[in-house]
Amino acid sequence: MLGAVIGDIVGSRFEWNNRKSKDFTLLTPECHITDDSVMTLAIAQAVLESHGRREELAQRAVSSMQAFGRRWARGCYGGRFSRWLVSDNPQPYGSFGNGSAMRVSACAWAASSLEEALDMARRVTMVTHDHPEGVRGAEAVTAVIWSARQGLSTDALRRLVEERWYRLDFSLDDIRESYGFDVSCQGSVPQAIEAFLEADSVEDAVRNAVSIGGDSDTIAAMAGSMAEGRFGVPGELRARVLPLLEPRLREVLEHFERRWPPVPCAV
Repeated sequence: MLGAVIGDIVGSRFEWNNRKSKDFTLLTPECHITDDSVMTLAIAQAVLESHGRREELAQRAVSSMQAFGRRWARGCYGGRFSRWLVSDNPQPYGSFGNGSAMRVSACAWAASSLEEALDMARRVTMVTHDHPEGVRGAEAVTAVIWSARQGLSTDALRRLVEERWYRLDFSLDDIRESYGFDVSCQGSVPQAIEAFLEADSVEDAVRNAVSIGGDSDTIAAMAGSMAEGRFGVPGELRARVLPLLEPRLREVLEHFERRWPPVPCAV
């Protein structure tokens, strides 16, 4: 999950000021968490609280997202989700936005099988993003993280995604010049997956994601979450990012990692 947070924080300063290059300072004083990190950690809290009882996961996700969203990253949320956060009777609203895909990494770490991971992802997604494309995006990111953790090769991961979710018939170099801002799952999840597949580390995946422009923090959060499943997060990068999380959010991350330890990083 830390990979998602790293991508979000690095991408935060580029969302409205795209940089179509991998050549930039990774972390600056302008970098900060956004709703992507907050919602990722809210889902992690829901997974922890459900104690493996998947039938509880949807309601736990609603409670955690509302509690976290009302407290942190206020002003970062879209209009419909903002209203959902404060609703006394929150209902799904047919969204296919990429918020469904950026927040699901906890499901891929807590599951013991791919199908369990996908079921968990659907449960935490359908409480808001019940459009088929919203679910598709959440499933695809979850599947890549889970499968990368199992050691699938780049080619095998590409085949998995293309067989079940998206065509990946492009490279980042193909789209970098023309790609624009797109917050839909179908318009940003394939690009985030490609940013991971072309990477050799978490940092490289995040740089790849930023380099195409668009919704930089969310694309980088998705790419970083997938890259962590393969490469792990170097200790030096972890040490630079953790202080940017407020104590309660850091506590959730560390609690989750004690329960489901992250991939060791060789670097």
